[in-house]
Amino acid sequence: MDLPIRKIIHIDMDAFYASVEQLDNPKLKGKPIAVGGSRERGVVAAASYEARKYGVRSAMSSKIANLRCQELIFVKPRFERYKEISGMIKEIFYDYTDLVEPLSLDEAFLDVTENKIGHPSATLLAEEIRYRILNEVGLTASAGISINKFTAKIASDINKPNGQKTIPPEEVLDFLNELPIDKFFGVGKVTAEKMKMHGIFFGRDLRRHSKSYLMDHFGKSGLHFFNIVRGVQDSPVRPNRKRKSIAAERTFSEDIRQIDFLLEKLALVVKELLRRINKSNILGRTVTLKIKYSDFQVQTRSKTVDNYLSNEEEFMDIVQSLLLQEALRSSVRLLGVSLSNLNNKCEDLLIEEQLEFKF
Repeated sequence: MDLPIRKIIHIDMDAFYASVEQLDNPKLKGKPIAVGGSRERGVVAAASYEARKYGVRSAMSSKIANLRCQELIFVKPRFERYKEISGMIKEIFYDYTDLVEPLSLDEAFLDVTENKIGHPSATLLAEEIRYRILNEVGLTASAGISINKFTAKIASDINKPNGQKTIPPEEVLDFLNELPIDKFFGVGKVTAEKMKMHGIFFGRDLRRHSKSYLMDHFGKSGLHFFNIVRGVQDSPVRPNRKRKSIAAERTFSEDIRQIDFLLEKLALVVKELLRRINKSNILGRTVTLKIKYSDFQVQTRSKTVDNYLSNEEEFMDIVQSLLLQEALRSSVRLLGVSLSNLNNKCEDLLIEEQLEFKF
């Protein structure tokens, strides 16, 4: 029996750590920056695209990076902040599917074969997800869309940064045939060189060899290579956690100090949060107000109630009291509201309706 064709999206954030630093500090925008160690000692954890033009790459020593780009700005990593931003991005993913497999803070697989909004096109879903990440978080993302994780991950790198590539079912084999062997996900430099010694330079060369030949020369990996070049990969997207919170937030074009203006903005954030809650069919009991000040310092205030919250009036009463419970430190750059203590601990969502397959 043929397996159903999956619709898999691979989302990969663009220069994630560096982009977060440029987001939080507008003075860094458009400049070559490296997140990592000092100028003399250390290793580059991430480089902005402006730095990459000079050949600066992750895992490069800071000293070599500085020689390649003397204008390079070194920024200390803030992993708690990267985790926070990553969580915001994942919350967007969960608005579309519970089948989310994070690979790291800046990339994840999504199985949208059957999705929460009932949209048949994985391509359009990827566009919408990237649009929301840009507008709600302020960062760009790239995406690959195809029938399995392997091909989707390769595709996400093709139109980077801030782009996407779809490899529909009927084009997978042709795409893999023309793909240089170095571009195959999972084929490192050593394996690539060994393959070239066997006359394997492109996917089409790999496909000419039998299963036994590949296993004889590449061990157990040979079976993997035999399958993937034929578009065969049955590995499902494996979610590793249930949703712990739902959040919405808004960054203001100008810092705000007046309480009445802040309450107006807060009402809009609550409306968006309620929209996401209703879409997810999940309720919670803990409300957290997030306040980011003009100096980028973040403060949170929380309240837990006995009942699961469900209407706008209840939310507004709570978030308003949280905002007013103590004086603001300074003018405000961002307000966010999240709901946790959710009622989905034992909940598994099963969708049985098969969607028309459109990429």
